[in-house]
Amino acid sequence: MTAELPSSSPMNQLLEVMKRLRTPETGCPWDLEQTFESIAPYTIEEAYEVTDAIERNDLADLKSELGDLLFQVVFHSQIATEQDQFAFDDVAQAITNKMIERHPHVFGDSDMRDSDQQTIAWEQQKAEERKRQAKSGEDVSALDGVAGTLPAMIRSQKLQKRAARVGFDWPSATDVLEKCDEELAELKEAILADDTNHIEEELGDLMFVMVNLCRKLDADAEQVLKNANTKFIGRFKAMEQLAREKGQSFAELSLQDQESLWQDVKRNQKRTK
Repeated sequence: MTAELPSSSPMNQLLEVMKRLRTPETGCPWDLEQTFESIAPYTIEEAYEVTDAIERNDLADLKSELGDLLFQVVFHSQIATEQDQFAFDDVAQAITNKMIERHPHVFGDSDMRDSDQQTIAWEQQKAEERKRQAKSGEDVSALDGVAGTLPAMIRSQKLQKRAARVGFDWPSATDVLEKCDEELAELKEAILADDTNHIEEELGDLMFVMVNLCRKLDADAEQVLKNANTKFIGRFKAMEQLAREKGQSFAELSLQDQESLWQDVKRNQKRTK
């Protein structure tokens, strides 16, 4: 028998579902065990699944995944409600206030319409917010507020953008390329010295500079690598298919023969472009 829910808005029904799931003795044992920390990975996962649905242009799946992500917001809000910290309405009100404050050209008397000006103003407002949120006597850094839990590549690009806004930046992509050459040379030295710790450090430096090169070329580092992953998957599967067509087991081929298939696939793809 389906439990009755209040005949109100879908949002209120969802809030009621979450409340019942967390009701002691009658709720769901798994949901009752959860904390902010335990469901945080699910929140991240749901956000990625929203992105995946968008990239696949699957709007039916997008609707479903957005619901899953909304449920995570409701879940966190319910836990906070139980701890007398804040409720879902407080979350909604906070983001409403923030959006109004950050869009004076829409909700105020500012006449700013240029998107570049809006971006600059947005960043200035966020910087002011960080200053207000800083503890008394605490120094404020231009890098404050870049979440440590972001994927490393995304966080790297955000940190570099923040540094660039206060003037710490290379003049051009050519300068970054020269830095790439420098870091690659240092990596080669570390490899020749067989110094594991130094190798990892230099690998990190090289990757960090490559992310910066993406930024200087107006490319999103995360998307660039995702595109490279997709291209690799396509070519690898095409190699496997070629091997099957020749009656061969790809895994049993020599590296030289596998490389030959790779070159065949690249030539075929260039001809079809």
